[in-house]
Amino acid sequence: MVPARETLWTHYRTILLWALLAGCTPPEPPEAAVRAWLERAEAAAEARDRRTLVGMISERYADARGNDRDAIDRQLRLYFLRHQAIVIASRIEALTISGDTAASVVLKAAMAGRGESVLDLDASARRFELELELEGDEWRLVGASWD
Repeated sequence: MVPARETLWTHYRTILLWALLAGCTPPEPPEAAVRAWLERAEAAAEARDRRTLVGMISERYADARGNDRDAIDRQLRLYFLRHQAIVIASRIEALTISGDTAASVVLKAAMAGRGESVLDLDASARRFELELELEGDEWRLVGASWD
C-alpha cells in the first residue's frame, strides 16, 4: 500500500506539471487575437460597458477628426446615456496583419439603440476603418475613421 504522503506528493507533481504545460501554450495567432478583440468590443458596446471599451483604446489614440482617447470616452458616455439598449451586427470586410504587431480592420456595423421609450429608436449602419497595435500582450485601438 502506498503511504498517503507519497500519494499526496504524486498529486502535487501532476498539478504542477499541468500548470507548467498550460503556461507553455503558444500565443494566439495575431488574426485570431484581433478577431477576439473585435468580438470583445462588440459585446462591451452592447453591454454599455464604457470602462471596458475605453480600456481597449491606446493612450496614444488619435484620429483625423481630432479625437483622442478622452474625446472618444466622452462620445461613448453620451451615446450610452441616450441609449438604454444597444444591438450591433457587424461584418468584417478586411483584416490585415502587419508584422504581427499591427492590424488594420475594415468593418461594417449596423447599430440600433433604444432610448427611454420603445418609440425612441435610433438605427444606423456605418463603415469603420480601425488601426490596432499590440501593446505588451494586449491589442489596442490607436486610430479609427468612420462614415
